[in-house]
Amino acid sequence: MAQYYEARLDQIFSALGDPTRRRMLAALMRGEASVSELAAPHDISLAGAAKHVRVLAAAGLVSHEKRGRVRTCRLNPAAMQQAAGWLAQYEKFWTGKLDALDEFLRETEET
Repeated sequence: MAQYYEARLDQIFSALGDPTRRRMLAALMRGEASVSELAAPHDISLAGAAKHVRVLAAAGLVSHEKRGRVRTCRLNPAAMQQAAGWLAQYEKFWTGKLDALDEFLRETEET
């Protein structure tokens, strides 16, 4: 189970590592879109956009279905919640460290 969770996180963060895919996800936040609509603002071919969509789908970040000749995509927020949960652990850690540093610096200024 833990290996599956880590492999899933690897896929999610790998998919999020590409700026084109992040912009596609941002576009999908506004609602579902076809692959050609996702490709339009980028300097990529339809085949390139489809490859990006496949990577996002494999990571669970989007789902897509074919309606006639059009492949329509929609955002799947559950996968993003997994990544956010993982990052939240480290946010707590670093917040604690920064709070301790702040306290140390205040004590140093007072002396």
